[in-house]
Amino acid sequence: MRDVDLADLEAFAAVARARSFRSVARLRGVSASSLSEALRRLEARLGVRLLNRTTRSVTPTEAGERLLERLSPALGEVAAALDAVNGFRDSPSGTLRLNVPTAVARLVLPPILGPFLSAHPGIALEVTTEDSFVDVLAAGFDAGIRYDERLEKDMIAVPIGPRVQRFAVVGAPAYFEAHGRPLHPKDILNHACIRHRFASGVMHPWEFERDGEVVKITPNARVIANSIDLEIAAAIQGLGLIATFAGFVEPHVKSGALVSVLDEWLPPFSGPFIYYASRRHMPAPLRAFVDFIKRRAAGDVASTVLSG
Repeated sequence: MRDVDLADLEAFAAVARARSFRSVARLRGVSASSLSEALRRLEARLGVRLLNRTTRSVTPTEAGERLLERLSPALGEVAAALDAVNGFRDSPSGTLRLNVPTAVARLVLPPILGPFLSAHPGIALEVTTEDSFVDVLAAGFDAGIRYDERLEKDMIAVPIGPRVQRFAVVGAPAYFEAHGRPLHPKDILNHACIRHRFASGVMHPWEFERDGEVVKITPNARVIANSIDLEIAAAIQGLGLIATFAGFVEPHVKSGALVSVLDEWLPPFSGPFIYYASRRHMPAPLRAFVDFIKRRAAGDVASTVLSG
């Protein structure tokens, strides 16, 4: 079986774990047809069906389950063996693949990317923005970045970016002049709102908390979108209230285009973490990134101590 392509084996492993051609294709930035062709090639070479495929589901056959069970650690060892070569370079090289939510892509990564890539010219960075939680390993990513309530327990998690963030509810001054300001979260039910729909179709309720009291609101939506830029633009035009990361609207609040309300009901929460599998051999680009983040965090702490 020496003519079996390693890339075809990797494609099979990713699809078998995710049980979906489309999700793996989307996350890897390739076509589902190319993955399907890789599976057809592999099955033809091996002479056995590995996946049962219908229009609604993808499931490994018994042979596929057995191959995946033996193949997963082998692929990990191959990656580790190839990555060991990086130890002989002056600086690590390779591609670091990250899966991150929109808030991290916009608020956390931008000030990190330039300094990191300048320090490691041999590393290329591939970032996929995904607001739903995915199995980063099955999808072919080296690591993911998420908030603590979405972290898997068997992963290593390292803080990245600001350690405190918060949400904000904002509206245009003209909107408040015409409709008044909500004084309690329940008052939002009497206001027009701009809501965000995630790719999964979910629209989360707006959650507030003060002195141990938690209030969840499902507001009346005048505008529904899956683009934060469009949602902010709608709020600036006075079409309603928007609830989102404070960092998204901070420039507009500072300029006076938007005004925040109910701040006392929106306590801060923990910042994000980069998380990755616990394994003996970390890919060199990932190790370099994690070490960079730790040094950056230590520098921020030292600066705070010195300035204090």
